[in-house]
Amino acid sequence: MNGTVVFDPFLPWPVLYALGAVALVMLGLAIWRGLSGWWLRGLSLAVLLLALANPALQEEDRAPLSDIVIAVVDESASQRIGDRPAQTAEALAAVEAEVAALENTELRVVRLADAPEDGGTQLMTALSEALAEEPRARVAGAILITDGQAHDVPLAPQMPAPLHVLLTGKESDWDRRLVVKNAPAFAILGEPFTLTLRVEDQGAVPASAGLTADLSISVDGGEPQSYQVPVGEDLDLPVTLPHGGMNVLQFQVAGVEGEITDRNNAAVVQINGVRDRLRVLLVSGEPHAGERVWRNLLKSDASVDLVHFTILRPPEKQDGIPVSELSLIAFPTRELFVEKIDEFDLIIFDRYRLRGILPTSYLENVRDYVKNGGTVLVAAGPEFGTADSLWRSPLAEILPVEATSRVIEGGFTPTLTDLGHRHPVTEGLEELAPEGGWGRWFRQTELAARGGQVVMTGAGDRPLLVLDRVEEGRVAVLASDHIWLWGRGYEGGGPQLELLRRLAHWMMKEPDLEEEALTASAEGQRLTITRRTIGEAPGEVTITAPDGTETSLPMPEAGPGRYAVEWDAPEMGLYRLEQGDQQAVIAIGPAAPKEFEETIASADRLRPVLEATGGGVLRLEEGAPDVRSVRAGRVAAGRGWIGITPRDAYLTQDIRVAALLPGWLYLALAALLMLGAWLREGRFTRRARA
Repeated sequence: MNGTVVFDPFLPWPVLYALGAVALVMLGLAIWRGLSGWWLRGLSLAVLLLALANPALQEEDRAPLSDIVIAVVDESASQRIGDRPAQTAEALAAVEAEVAALENTELRVVRLADAPEDGGTQLMTALSEALAEEPRARVAGAILITDGQAHDVPLAPQMPAPLHVLLTGKESDWDRRLVVKNAPAFAILGEPFTLTLRVEDQGAVPASAGLTADLSISVDGGEPQSYQVPVGEDLDLPVTLPHGGMNVLQFQVAGVEGEITDRNNAAVVQINGVRDRLRVLLVSGEPHAGERVWRNLLKSDASVDLVHFTILRPPEKQDGIPVSELSLIAFPTRELFVEKIDEFDLIIFDRYRLRGILPTSYLENVRDYVKNGGTVLVAAGPEFGTADSLWRSPLAEILPVEATSRVIEGGFTPTLTDLGHRHPVTEGLEELAPEGGWGRWFRQTELAARGGQVVMTGAGDRPLLVLDRVEEGRVAVLASDHIWLWGRGYEGGGPQLELLRRLAHWMMKEPDLEEEALTASAEGQRLTITRRTIGEAPGEVTITAPDGTETSLPMPEAGPGRYAVEWDAPEMGLYRLEQGDQQAVIAIGPAAPKEFEETIASADRLRPVLEATGGGVLRLEEGAPDVRSVRAGRVAAGRGWIGITPRDAYLTQDIRVAALLPGWLYLALAALLMLGAWLREGRFTRRARA
C-alpha cells in the first residue's frame, strides 16, 4: 500500500495564487503597522487557502511488475561462420541462467535472421520492434549477441536502460575477400568496358597469407581462366561480352588456409549485352506497293541504321532518258558487297531479280557471309520463279526452298502451322487477329520446302514463311509480296508490324527469340525457369546449387512450345541449369552478399550507441559475463560483467481518496487563529494605554 497527498482545489489554481498574493499583502500591511498578532493572522489565512486547495490522502494498492531484459540473438549468415553458432548458443544459455537468478526479472529472446533482398543484418530494427512490444517502464536492459556487423545502426532506438554487446568471433580471425567495384547493368556488344576488382585482406592477417592471390574468371559457367593478381590493389579488367542477352561473369579467388570463410572469395556479375546499332542493307529490285513496308519498319526503329537501294535498271541500258532525270549517286556495289558486307547485321532482298548489276562473285560473298554468321531475308515476288530469280544464283545453296515457277493469284488467308504455333517468331500471333480473323492476301509464289522450318502457309497449305539456319547464319524466305495489305487494314488487316519485327530480330539473333533456349529469372530467392522448344516436351531440369547439390524438377507446359517451373533457391550464389543439350547459369542475390562484405567481428559500429546508454562490449572468447543490478545513471559494464537497471514498475490495483480534514475543522482553526490574534492585539493595546 502506498499513500500520497493530492489536491483537488475548489477554485482554479490561478485564483488561489491571486488570493495567496492578496494574503501576503495583508500580512505585510499588518507587520508594517506593528500588529503583534500578525503571525496569527497569517496562519489563519494559510488555513483558509489550504481549505480552498482541498488536500486529500490518496492510498494505492500496488502490485509490483517484473523487470524485462531483451536479448537479441543475431543468427544472420555471418553468424554461421566457424564456431560462432556455438559461441552464440553458450552465451544465450549463460544469459538465461544469469537473468533467471535475478529477483523479479524476465528475459525476452528475439532471434534475427537474414534480411530479405540482401538487407544485411537489421540488428537495430529487431531491437526497435522488440522494444515496441514491451512497456518501456519495465525494460531494465538489452543484450545483443552478435558479431557487431549491423547494417542499420542509424535506426538505433532511444534506450530506457543500458544496451550491451556480447561479441562473437576471435581477435585472431582474418579473412580474404573479393570486391567488384563498378559492374554495369548493360554493355554494348563488341565494345570493351572496364571492371574494377580488388582482393583485400581483413583482420589479423598472418604473414603466410602472401601478397598475391590466384584469380579465376569464367563466363556463363564455362571453363575458367586463372591469373595471379596483387592483394590490396585495384585491378582494372577489360571485358568484352561474348553474346547478346544476359552474360554471367563469375570471379573466384583461391581460398587460403586459416581464413574464417571463403564465401566472399567469389563474386557473380550479370551484365546484359545489347547492340549499339543494328546495320541493315535493304536491296529492292523494283518499286511495288509493299516496298515501303520494310523501309517504314526499319526506319521506325531508332536502333537500326538502314542502307536502302532500289535497282531499277542495268547500267548498259540506253533509252535516251536525260541525265538530269537519273540518279547522280552511283550504286556502291563493291563497297557494300565486298568491302563492308561483314558490317551488316541483316541483308534483305525485296523482290530482287538478277539483272547483271550484282556479279556472281558478289552473290557468292553474300552466301559466304551467311555461312560465317550473317543473315539474309528474301521477300519473294512473282520474279522468284523466273529465269533471273535469286534461286538460280549462288544463293540457292543456302536457301531452304525451291521455286516451281508458278505464281498463285487469288485470295487466301495466311495460317500458322503446328510448328508456327510454337516458334518464337510466330507464337501467339493468332491472338492479335482482329475480329473476323486476318485479312486475305492475293498473290503467292509457289515454293517447295527442302529444309528449314515452315511456320506459315498460304494458298493450298503451300509454304509461305520458311526459316532456316545455315552453318553460323540464318535465312528466311517470305513467299508473297502482299503483306502490305495487313498494314493497310484490308479486311481487318493483321499483325504486320509484329510479325516483321519478330522476323527481323530473329534474323539478327536476338536471344529472346531463340527456338531452343533454357532461361531463368529471379525475384528475391524465387527462381523461375523457362524452357522454349519447337520439339518434343523436354524432360526434367537439373539445378546445381553453389554448394554442388543437385535438384531435378519436372517442367509442366505453360503454353505452346513453352515450359516453366518455379523453385525457391535455398541460398544465394551461382546456380547452373541443365536440360539435355541446353545449359544456363543464373546468380541469386547480389554480386557479393552484404553479410559477407565484412566478416571480422567488431563492435566499432555499435560503440556510439552503447556509450550513450552506459553499456559495454564483452568478447565471448573471454567467457560469458555476469549480469548484475546497478542504479540508473551508474556505469553498467565492467570486466567480466554487465549491468541492468531495475525499474521498480508496478500495477495500481485500487485507489482510495479521502479528505485530509473536514471543512468545518478548517473553519474552526481559522476562527480560533483569528480570535487569538484579536485577543493578543487587544491585550497589547490596553498595556500601551496604561
